[in-house]
Amino acid sequence: MTLEEFQRKFSEIRELGFVETKRRGPTGIGHTLEQLLGLTENNIALPDFGDIELKAHRSSSPSLITLFTFNRKAWIMNPEAAVRKYGTPDSTGRLGLYFTMSLTPNAAGVFLRIEEGELQVRHIDGTLIAKWGLINITERFMRKIPALIFVTASSEERNGSEYFWYSRAQLLEGSSPAILREQFAVHGVVLDLRLHDHQTRARNHGTGFRVYESNLPRLFAQVRDL
Repeated sequence: MTLEEFQRKFSEIRELGFVETKRRGPTGIGHTLEQLLGLTENNIALPDFGDIELKAHRSSSPSLITLFTFNRKAWIMNPEAAVRKYGTPDSTGRLGLYFTMSLTPNAAGVFLRIEEGELQVRHIDGTLIAKWGLINITERFMRKIPALIFVTASSEERNGSEYFWYSRAQLLEGSSPAILREQFAVHGVVLDLRLHDHQTRARNHGTGFRVYESNLPRLFAQVRDL
């Protein structure tokens, strides 16, 4: 499906008003949209990008989604040492660094800091724990999602079934270190540490770069209504 074909079809879908979900549960919104578009997969073609992702979003959803995970060469402090020094125990007593990070220090004294060209994880004692170049973060993001068709829908329950009105579609393209820097600063993008003590080493499940679904358009340089 080309972008022009999508626009024509989406205009027809919007005019339908509320339609009943074709699948129960969280994935119903995307599955129903794909069925209405006649897609068997996200195969919408965009010049310069090839096939691009289609993302449907409930306008009332507060959900966080993971954009990507990124650990390569980020850890300045040995991860095992970081867990044992700054980790907090879970219900079994196992130490872990399972934190959603912000610029404000958490109860363990760990926080994000934005330096020129870098996103850092630090402790209030001055220790630099990990860091990522903003250029590298942007490159990883653009490899994962160079462009996105972002569809917003209202949702309501009727007689135990969910209904959607697909009211808006936006084409999102490109980003920059400056855009992502600003979003980290205002907590528009969050960073999740996900590692714990595993006997002689730290087991790392991948540092997650996450965003609230509704905030996705703010991560892109070009936003156009379709």
